[in-house]
Amino acid sequence: MLSLCCIALAHGQGTTKIDTAKSVIGWRGSNLFRFNEHFGTVKFQNGEISMQNDSVTDGKFEVDMGTIMNTDGKYNETLVDHLKGHDFFDIEKYPTAALEMTTVRYLDNGHLDIDAILTIKGIARSIKFQATVEKQHGGIVLESKFIIDRTRWGVNYEAKGLVGSLKDDIISDAIEFEVKVVAQ
Repeated sequence: MLSLCCIALAHGQGTTKIDTAKSVIGWRGSNLFRFNEHFGTVKFQNGEISMQNDSVTDGKFEVDMGTIMNTDGKYNETLVDHLKGHDFFDIEKYPTAALEMTTVRYLDNGHLDIDAILTIKGIARSIKFQATVEKQHGGIVLESKFIIDRTRWGVNYEAKGLVGSLKDDIISDAIEFEVKVVAQ
């Protein structure tokens, strides 16, 4: 079945699973004034991309929140434990996050406008972002950079909008993502 999906994808039709070993999500967060920032990665648990007539039509992706890593070298274990805890992503209660592409519009030469539903901590919210898609080695690579306001998903620890939390190290509500999805 998988080989049939890959053959169909190579011919621009069908649905195929992403390569979770080659696909990755990079993240970056900072304090409000960007004096201090942290960055790292989190891995996909699974995902699939659908194509028709050589065009991406939709995709569904699940993220393993237990794979959050801090790669900037500062506060590694302490920071990761905090991000996994109830103050941030509460991965014991919400072990996965998900993104479902609902509308894909081609702009020009491999540039896409995407509407999606992003689910974090069980809260589903719509987002819009742009991406590029490129055919490589019989498959495709989908790449995107976008920013979300974490408070829309209930991640409120030291958020700037909370009364009484204004201090020098307040955490920015913005989380930046750089995503690479590989489907063979």
